[in-house]
Parts: sequence; structure tokens; C-alpha cells
Amino acid sequence: MQTLTKVKRSYKKYAGQIQTIRNIYTLYIIIKNLLLLSDHIRLYGASGTASQFYSFVKRVAFKAFVSTPGIKGKVQKQVKDALAGLDEKMLPKAGTIRYQNLPTKGMSKDQLQIELKKLHDMGGETDWESGKVSGAIYHGGKDMGELLSSAYSLFSLSNPLHPDVFPGVRKMEAEVVQMVLNMFHAPTNGGGTTTSGGTESILMACKAARERGRIEKGITKPEMIVPITVHAAFDKAASYFGITLHHIKVDPITFQVDLSSVERLINKNTVLLAGSAPNFPHGVIDDITSLSALGLRNDIPVHVDACLGSFLVPFLEKAGFETPLFDFRLPGVTSISCDTHKYGFAPKGSSVIMYRDRSLRKYQYFVSTDWPGGVYASPSIAGSRPGAIIAGCWTAMMNMGQDGYIASCKEIVGARVKIQNRIENEIPELRIIGRPLVSVVAFDSPVVNIYTVGDKMSKLGWHLNGLQTPPALHIACTKLTVNAVDTLIADLKSCVKQVQEEGGGGDAGSMGKQLPYVQTCN
Repeated sequence: MQTLTKVKRSYKKYAGQIQTIRNIYTLYIIIKNLLLLSDHIRLYGASGTASQFYSFVKRVAFKAFVSTPGIKGKVQKQVKDALAGLDEKMLPKAGTIRYQNLPTKGMSKDQLQIELKKLHDMGGETDWESGKVSGAIYHGGKDMGELLSSAYSLFSLSNPLHPDVFPGVRKMEAEVVQMVLNMFHAPTNGGGTTTSGGTESILMACKAARERGRIEKGITKPEMIVPITVHAAFDKAASYFGITLHHIKVDPITFQVDLSSVERLINKNTVLLAGSAPNFPHGVIDDITSLSALGLRNDIPVHVDACLGSFLVPFLEKAGFETPLFDFRLPGVTSISCDTHKYGFAPKGSSVIMYRDRSLRKYQYFVSTDWPGGVYASPSIAGSRPGAIIAGCWTAMMNMGQDGYIASCKEIVGARVKIQNRIENEIPELRIIGRPLVSVVAFDSPVVNIYTVGDKMSKLGWHLNGLQTPPALHIACTKLTVNAVDTLIADLKSCVKQVQEEGGGGDAGSMGKQLPYVQTCN
């Protein structure tokens, strides 16, 4: 009892000091949060901050709403139905034999040929040869396919990790990189490497930029500034490499990155700016000229993602199409990613990351000198790599040549132009998004639910990509699309008319519900 009395007396004695400490701590918390808010407003502006706060409140409110007992069950049922629909589309049909253990005795060549044929025919209901698939299959023709198979077979055992054993693969890789560098007007000291695809190319560009910032500028809290339309590989790179990522909204008319917002966000920790040529959602080329100028003025690398534009954008001018500057002719552009496995017609798993200067390329490398197994070094994420894919890429490029790629560009971009013009002139219910210049044309609608239109197109065998923010559809034209333009327009007209007759299609449709699963970029 006496102890408790002493404690009370001590508390009364020091109550004033304790309250002062509390007040100081409270003031510290308030000032800290006010500074954070002030910094956020400085970076994103008052309207941008208000918009983000509104989005946050909306997410919290929506999460609370769908967690209520009456709503939660309905949401779970919708999710279950959507997953069941995906399973039906993606998983093998009932009765299909599944191999989950190694066979006791190996299969014969004849048995394997039968099994391989069954596996090949599993996608038989998708008529990709008719040109109804958006992107995905960048087909160079039957003769090209046979040529690539021959090259692949010849180098199927090769591995670029051992250049002394496979000098031919090393030569082909160097030539592929140099040819692509020249296509994008790189200076003589430019360099690059092949990668497994656009995602890895972007990852490497981000890693190189982060390391440059760390080593040359002492940046320990790196940040990147990119438009919301840039490839999601930048989000992956930010997650992998501990980089803070700032997403910038695009202009509501042009759908190009908002440059004033980019400039506002630039600070001492910025290691990379990025734009697309073109972007995946809408096929719009960002204002790379202005991004280049921003990068130069602030000594920040600028990356151009040309993975989708690949072997189209370098040939737009020669094919007779409009083209803005987007490559190394702009002095602020420091790196470019280009997928050879898209419109270059190389085997899947082939891309190139390029740098204006080899001194930047070194930052993507990994080297370990003290491993007991010897010196380990690799230019990209992978260690062992399939030399057969490099051989296939080299073969495709040498077979096509400049003339072949220019002709291909005329056909593919020409198909996009026809689709765009006919939608604008013949389907007033649809609206073209932005100003596409390459192979992708995206469209939304102010009068009908575009996802319902997409559902009806799917029932006619079309595989269009569903987009969000805003809700829209797009088609990425390929060589296969060239002969399908008339069918596409006729089917679009029919589907839009049906949706109108049904009241506009208020429900999102299965395409809208399954959006997170239907985005295929690589």
C-alpha cells in the first residue's frame, strides 16, 4: 500500500513533465504527417492527392461492403463461378489421361508422337490461323516455321553460358544484338544482350538504372516514374529490386504520359523515367522526345519499352507511315527493350535489351569471383540459356531482311489503319482510344457495355483483349489479322447491334469479371 502511495506521489510530482513529453511526441507525430502530406501534395498536386485519397476511401468502403454477411456470400459465389468458367476453358477435359509420375518404362517414339498430337490438338477450338486472336501468335508463315524448327533442332543442346564450347551461338547472339542496335540507331559505343522476353529486358533496364544510381550518385532509396499504361514488368522490377514506383496518369485525350506530372515527381532519388513505343493497352506512343529532354536536364536515364513495337516501329517510316522519334536518335534515351519474338518472328523466349552506352550495360551483369566452383558471371537473370532460341532468332532475322520486315510492317500496320478507319466511319457506337500509330487499336463505347460486346465476340471465336481504366477492348494485329479485317468489322457491327437491342448490356459480362486473367502481354 505504501509503495502504491509513493508511486502516486511521484506521478503527481512529475505529471507536468510527463504531460510535456506527451505533448512533444504528439506534436512530432502531427508535424511528421503534415510534412508527409505536404511532400505528397508537392509531388502529386492537390487534385492528385485528393484523387488518391478518394480512391483509398473507396477501396476501404468497398472492402467493408463486400465483407458484410449478405454481400459476402454473393461475391464468393460470383468468384467461384468465374473460377469455374476459367477452369472449363483452361483445364483438360474430363477423361484426359494425366501423367503425374514418371512411367515405369519409357514410351516409344510412336507412342510419344500420338501423345504429342493429342496435346497439340487440345487448343483445336481456338482458330488462330483465321486471324481471330489478338497478338499472342506472331506467325511468320509455314516456311518460316520449318526454317526455325531446323535451326532449333541443330542447336538444341547449345548453351551460351559456355561460349568456348558453342562459339557459333556466341557469334549469332552478338550479331542479333548489333543488328537490333542498328535498327534503333544506337551510337557506335552502344551495347546490349539477349533475354528471355520483354519482361526480363525491362527488369534488366531497371536493375541497371538502380545500380547506376547507387554507384554513381549514392542513391539508396531509388524511385522510378512511369505512365500507368507502361508494361506491368516495371511493377515486377520495382517489387524485385526494391524500387519505389510512381505511376503517372495519361492525358485523357491523347493517352500519352502526362509530362507535367512526371516533372513534378522528379527528385534526387529518381533513377529512371520510362515511356512506351507503343504501349500495350492502347497502342499509343508516348512523347519520348519530351521524356528524353527531361532525362537530359535532370541526368536521369530514360527507358523506352518497344517490346510490342519491336520490328514494326523501326520500319514505320520506310513503310510509309507516320512515326515520331522514339529511339537512340534522341540523346536522352539511354535504354530500349525490343521483343524479337513478336514482329521479328523469332521463337518465343527471345528479346533484346539495348543501351546507348556499354558503360550502362555493365550494371545489369552479375559476377561472383569467390565461389568455390570458380568465377560465375551472367549477363542477365538466367544462367544457362537455350542457344537454340538464339539460333532461331538469328535465322528469322537473316531470312526476313530489311525488305521482308518493311513489307510485313506495311501489311500489319495497314490492317490496323483499316480497322481504325472502319470503326470510326461505320460503327458510331464505338470510340477509338488515343491516336494509335502501330499495330494495336483500342476502342470503348459511351452507349453500350464494351465487355458485353467482348463476350459476344468471344462466342464468335474472337480472342480480343479486355482492358480497364477505361473499360475497353483492343486487337493487336498480326500477319494473320490482315485477311480477317472484313470479318472483324462485320462481327463487331453485329455484336454492338445485339447489345443495343438487349438494352445496352448493363452487366459487366464474363470478360469484365475475368479481366485479371485475360491480360496477356508477352
